[in-house]
Amino acid sequence: MSKKTNPTPLTGEELVNKVKELGSLSKDEKAKACGYYTLTKNGIERVNMMKFLKALIAAEGIVLDGSGNGNGRGGRSASYRITVQSNGNLLIGSAYTKKMGLNPGDEFEITLGRKHIHLKPLNDSDDDE
Repeated sequence: MSKKTNPTPLTGEELVNKVKELGSLSKDEKAKACGYYTLTKNGIERVNMMKFLKALIAAEGIVLDGSGNGNGRGGRSASYRITVQSNGNLLIGSAYTKKMGLNPGDEFEITLGRKHIHLKPLNDSDDDE
């Protein structure tokens, strides 16, 4: 019995062109034709759909991970909801402070409304809100 090896999958422009060329085939057939499958010990082809779709997205230049800060730390994305902690504190979190461009040491004036809190930067002369 001759041993088959796993194919080298297409990437980049070559992948995009091949997918366009394969037009009416199913996703599974396109993935296999582009080399996104593995052979099991029993010689059965198993399609790697997730790798295929990720490679296709990357080849098209689409960025799904947002604006990474390059330091290798993912963290959570801002949900715009917080909960009062058991000690009564409100923790805003770094996702919000990064999005606002805040730095350690920035100071704010707190104004309380009936059901809202307004933070006004002390060192900011314009009225950005």
